[in-house]
Amino acid sequence: MRETFADVEVIDSADTVERASGWDLDEAEVGAATMPEGLDDLKAKRDAQRGRVGFGAFADREILWLRRRWDYEDDDDQTVYLMEVGADGRRLRQVELTSGGPDLRSDPDDWPLNPPVVDFFDPDLVGMEIGRHEFESAWLRARHEEAL
Repeated sequence: MRETFADVEVIDSADTVERASGWDLDEAEVGAATMPEGLDDLKAKRDAQRGRVGFGAFADREILWLRRRWDYEDDDDQTVYLMEVGADGRRLRQVELTSGGPDLRSDPDDWPLNPPVVDFFDPDLVGMEIGRHEFESAWLRARHEEAL
């Protein structure tokens, strides 16, 4: 599934699958010639990524450390985060690099939601990877927002 569609989350826990069986969801054949709306764009995105250098480079990793810029709606706010991400694409910990004060660290207890934010097949991730040591050093220097 992850190799066929970009930016998807695969749910395979028995409890969740059982709960979902009562949701009256549409089914799609992964190898079908045409895909339902929504899946067609995710398949096209994955197909476009497939031939690029770095495609699937991290697909077998359990943890990935990244330096990632988030561009918000105004071009002036381009925040940089160091992120520790699990194989499911969810953040485990992150450090927000600030320009004027101490860097800020946070973890899932600080976030109201923690959806997958990283697709381990995405070839763009190759240029964002940092080492564990760089992340851990930043984590130790950073302060928790509540401590400020």
